[in-house]
Amino acid sequence: MSKDIVKPSILPGFMELTPEDQILFNKMLDTIRRNYEKFGFLPIDTPVIEKTEVLLAKGGGETEKQIYRFEKGSTDMSLRFDLTVPLARYVAQHYSELSFPFRRYHVGKVYRGERNQKGRFREFYQCDIDIIGNGSLNIINDAEIPSVIYSTFKDLGFDSFTIMINNRKVLKGFFQSIDIEDSTFVLRAIDKLDKIGIDGVEKELKSLDITDNAIQRIKEFINIKGSNEEVLEELNNLGIDNEVFKEGLEELFEVNKYINLFGVPKDNYKIDLTIARGLDYYTGTVYETFLDEYPSIGSVCSGGRYDDLATHYTKQKLPGVGISIGFTRLFYQLMEAKIIKSEDNSLTKVLIIPMDGFIDNGVKAANALREAGIYSQVYVDGGKIGKIFNYADKLNIPYVIVIGQEEAENNSYSFRDMKTGEQKNISIEEVIKSLK
Repeated sequence: MSKDIVKPSILPGFMELTPEDQILFNKMLDTIRRNYEKFGFLPIDTPVIEKTEVLLAKGGGETEKQIYRFEKGSTDMSLRFDLTVPLARYVAQHYSELSFPFRRYHVGKVYRGERNQKGRFREFYQCDIDIIGNGSLNIINDAEIPSVIYSTFKDLGFDSFTIMINNRKVLKGFFQSIDIEDSTFVLRAIDKLDKIGIDGVEKELKSLDITDNAIQRIKEFINIKGSNEEVLEELNNLGIDNEVFKEGLEELFEVNKYINLFGVPKDNYKIDLTIARGLDYYTGTVYETFLDEYPSIGSVCSGGRYDDLATHYTKQKLPGVGISIGFTRLFYQLMEAKIIKSEDNSLTKVLIIPMDGFIDNGVKAANALREAGIYSQVYVDGGKIGKIFNYADKLNIPYVIVIGQEEAENNSYSFRDMKTGEQKNISIEEVIKSLK
């Protein structure tokens, strides 16, 4: 009786790639990691599984509905749903071992029970950086973060992108000045501006019982446009006598002053008063990054300043500023829009083909190439030479070495360039020299 075969499949919301797409994915991930390290960020990794009480210390809400939670014996545990809560726990736990300001990066998978839909993932990579201060953190750090975004996306191959910047204190102070204390719903309405237009926003604001005068002030406020300097000047000219607003405006002035000094061209950053970000989390500078030619993709990198990272785990005041790239979703969208495409089927630079009886020579050649840092592979499965060349072609392996009787006797190698078809008999030293 034959054993039943289970149909191979994966759960929805999880990404699995072909080797060639995975090569591109890894290269892009390496580019992000390299840029983070270039700016002095240190790597950490935290367990994928945390104690549920740690992950939900802030309170449940939407998070509790989305986390993957389970018990093993008497332990209640969950899969991490972002990299920020584990960072807060990590900094509180290792406080005495860390040097502040603590600059960390973390590239890792997170898990969310998202509603199943195209382009939404339940398991995905996040690439985060944060600068955590001990008691205080200079505002100049907020100006350096966009230079990391700029450097990273330039190295990923993008030229036209804009880092949108705002300050939550400017928003909060402005709303207080027009007698709106809880601005959460107003900000949610403003956040839909691109989708529903100014008339749609006005309609939503009216449904929130906001006075006509306040609605008019809000419309004038979000309509402030121009160069960064012009926006700052107009905000200053509003003459708003509110301490929170004044503090936010001063921070925005400072950030704008230093961003350019950190090497971000003026074309790549812009003050936008409609950017709000994480309503219950960010307290100062906020960022959203958009690819100019592909606005439909939405924000590709976002973050901001927060007053207190680890308030649920320690009495220490730990302000910070950071950003996150939701890399799996970004990669998927870039592939779908055909903005990027995989070109490497293999990482092998040289395929070594030993004829019958010459496998030992092939292995020795591979060892010499690998020692010189040249990725190589020995084809040991035999077969007709045409079939093996076809294998090299399919994987886009650029060079092939053939070793037979003649090569072994002369201590030389038949070295073939697969692209041009040029073939020559040379020593292993000459092979290495030509590939370096």
